[in-house]
Amino acid sequence: MRPIDIKNALKTPIFTHDMLHALLKKSVSNVNEKIARLVKQGDLIRIKRGIYCMGHEYQDIAPDPISAANMLYAPSYVSFDYALSHYGMIPERVSEITSATLKHPKIFETPIGRFSYTKVPLAAYPLGVDWLYDKQNGGRFIATPEKALCDKIRYDRGIGTLTQKTMREYLLYDLRLDLPMELDPELILTIAAAYRSKNLRTLSAVIAKRRLYE
Repeated sequence: MRPIDIKNALKTPIFTHDMLHALLKKSVSNVNEKIARLVKQGDLIRIKRGIYCMGHEYQDIAPDPISAANMLYAPSYVSFDYALSHYGMIPERVSEITSATLKHPKIFETPIGRFSYTKVPLAAYPLGVDWLYDKQNGGRFIATPEKALCDKIRYDRGIGTLTQKTMREYLLYDLRLDLPMELDPELILTIAAAYRSKNLRTLSAVIAKRRLYE
């Protein structure tokens, strides 16, 4: 089976070893040897053991970082700086794909980028997570704008306990936060309770006043 046939058959930009095996076993006697040869030739890129994408010659678009992050380490959802940048809430372009997970913290250096994972508690994990779907990339999980901001603040170890005044200053001058959408203070308050975070309760109060830029 030619690389172009593999691409056309699998359709999704990122796929697993099991998906490749199921496709190739119909026509190849030693599937693992065939996969290793395709990787060596550059027809496949091994993102990590068991997860692949097509080589650059066969990519219509670059592999979606959010899909890749979800697949590399599950369960997880994209959050923190990468999600804030994705929503246009911070001015910096973020190259590291940052995620939350229920498992131990992890970092993957891969041919398609650096992926990092921060462990969050079970009580907070499912709150404020969106499931996105399109035909090109399939389904993937990403924090809502509220959850991404809450995750960022909760795990920013250097900020201490903030008052409403210092929270506004942190958002405006440290994060240089821009809000292209209105945030839901009630969702933030729910996340704050799950995290047992005073700073997130303060964030909810600041957002509820809708006076961030005054």
